[in-house]
Amino acid sequence: MQPLRILFISIEGNTRNFVTNLTAYAAQQHATDPSLPTIDALEISEVSDFVDETQPYFCFVPTYLNGGNGIDNGVKELMTNVMGEYIAYNHNAQQLLGVVGSGNRNFNEQYCLTAKRYAAQFNVPFVGNYELRGVPRDETRIYDALVARAREVAQA
Repeated sequence: MQPLRILFISIEGNTRNFVTNLTAYAAQQHATDPSLPTIDALEISEVSDFVDETQPYFCFVPTYLNGGNGIDNGVKELMTNVMGEYIAYNHNAQQLLGVVGSGNRNFNEQYCLTAKRYAAQFNVPFVGNYELRGVPRDETRIYDALVARAREVAQA
């Protein structure tokens, strides 16, 4: 299986930390079973050049909101807009396999709201979620979900 490609945005370092740990976990799994994929991750930021994505990828995005509750009085995304713009650039959304979200569970209905909105906007699955920097069991759960989704798409 080809490496899983992840594009992510990290404002405070939580997503970067999780993706780094997830990448290490994937490498361990691949070393044990070469049929399992490694991970190729790329951080998107305000200074990233937009390019045409030619390979399937997953998006990892935290939730930062400024106003609204995302249910009945709107939502204003804050600081992660560049990821949505990157996905919407040219035909990049056609390569998107799914979205993984993170956030703080204390925000109730707003937890992972940006990822859920991206999944709906780009018509792809919301593959999984983890809180803040995640824990090792999240790495296993998210990795398994990514592999399952990649296999599902490959068989379609």
